[in-house]
Amino acid sequence: MRLVVISGLSGAGKSTALKALEDLGYFASDNLPPALWSDLAARLADAGVEKAALVVDSRARAFLAEAPKALACLRESGVAVTLVFLEARPEALLRRYNLSRRAHPLGEGHLLREIESERELLADLRGAADWIIDTSQVTPGELANQLTTLLAEKRPFVLRLISFGFKWGPPQVADLLLDVRALANPYWREDLRSKSGLEPEVAAHVFAGGEEYYQALELTTRLAAEAARKSGRRGYTVAVGCTGGRHRSVAVAERLAAELASEFDVEVEHRDVAKDG
Repeated sequence: MRLVVISGLSGAGKSTALKALEDLGYFASDNLPPALWSDLAARLADAGVEKAALVVDSRARAFLAEAPKALACLRESGVAVTLVFLEARPEALLRRYNLSRRAHPLGEGHLLREIESERELLADLRGAADWIIDTSQVTPGELANQLTTLLAEKRPFVLRLISFGFKWGPPQVADLLLDVRALANPYWREDLRSKSGLEPEVAAHVFAGGEEYYQALELTTRLAAEAARKSGRRGYTVAVGCTGGRHRSVAVAERLAAELASEFDVEVEHRDVAKDG
């Protein structure tokens, strides 16, 4: 079993880190007393859970002295433990607290003094850490990506392509909307009208003379999806629209899916392909 223990200074990103690991399939627990870690690990292992993540910080200060022994017991029992410690410069923590208007867990009434007291309180955990990450200039998405890299995990990212017809209204979930009505319309071909963009002859008609336009759409989709992935997002939705959602949008969505499948996990939905009119 793999267990990631996250500790660090308040405001340094522990909640973000725990949520990122939860998104990667880790069982997540926030601030469980160290004396209970071995029992939790055993119960999770019995249930077939292979990955778990725990947060321990100054909120559990009455139990922090138990943490070194708890870590040792876990490792002796065969659990692969990684301790990650998150910190940030005082000015960064002050700025975050001023923005969130939350009280510091030490509750001393002087934020800068609380930050320094907490740093001293967690010094032993920092000294035992496998990884120390300074989040002073790190966004939540970047922190999630760092953890993914450090833990050799594959962060799931899905590119969703939805074909649709403008006459039925665009999907509300779209991050990016592509208008492909500039491409050749098979509707005006008697032999193609009843078919859909899934048919090779329809697709051939759609892209005839429109290759440059399609390549611009493909580049836009690739760059937008890659930027979303780098920002830490788990998915990005591109809606591809033509007039009725039966011919051009379907053909373009299918081609985008085929050509981008080597770079992203791609899902395709043809919302309006079966509609008449």
